[in-house]
Amino acid sequence: MKAFIKEWGLFIAIIIVALLTRIFVWDVVVVDGHSMDPTLADKERLIIVKTTKIERFDIVVAKETDNGSTKNIVKRVIGMPGDIIKFDKDQLTINGKKYSEPYLADFKSQLADGKLEKTYQAYPLTSSLSAADRNNFVDLAQNAQAFTTDTNTGNPTFQVTVPKGEYFLMGDNRIVSRDSRVVGAFTRSDIIGEAKLRIWPLTKIGLMK
Repeated sequence: MKAFIKEWGLFIAIIIVALLTRIFVWDVVVVDGHSMDPTLADKERLIIVKTTKIERFDIVVAKETDNGSTKNIVKRVIGMPGDIIKFDKDQLTINGKKYSEPYLADFKSQLADGKLEKTYQAYPLTSSLSAADRNNFVDLAQNAQAFTTDTNTGNPTFQVTVPKGEYFLMGDNRIVSRDSRVVGAFTRSDIIGEAKLRIWPLTKIGLMK
């Protein structure tokens, strides 16, 4: 036994530590769908850290329950607990302070130039994107009054008060994203972790900004 421990003890300890950190500290997730385009694309793989403090504009993975089923979604934190969020023709204001959203610049520009529907039309059909869904994306882009609108009314000016203890999450592809505008805010226990590293595709490996 002493010989076994001497020979294999360090290796076994490394394996145990790796398994424990895998369970409690980090995880690998796959982006499903187009709600975070162009920041994150469908089927990209991310490493998330479960133990970090959640801050505004972090990209996080959260649990969303819909019709009795739960799935993991990737979104960006826009509202912190108790925040008053206002959008007015794509200008974000939080608690009276204006914020820029540079991660939206590409698709906002495409929408203004009438090119965004062509981008949506080029989305490949997959198990998570049907022809009907893609056509709906195109229709939404053609009729959008702004890049960020109230999903229920299409109004480009709307305001939300985030409940205490909850977080308002939104996708970067605002026109097509199903997020807190539809399903409401998320509790801290709903948020699994923060996306820290993109590991797939290989051409995009790197830390998340």
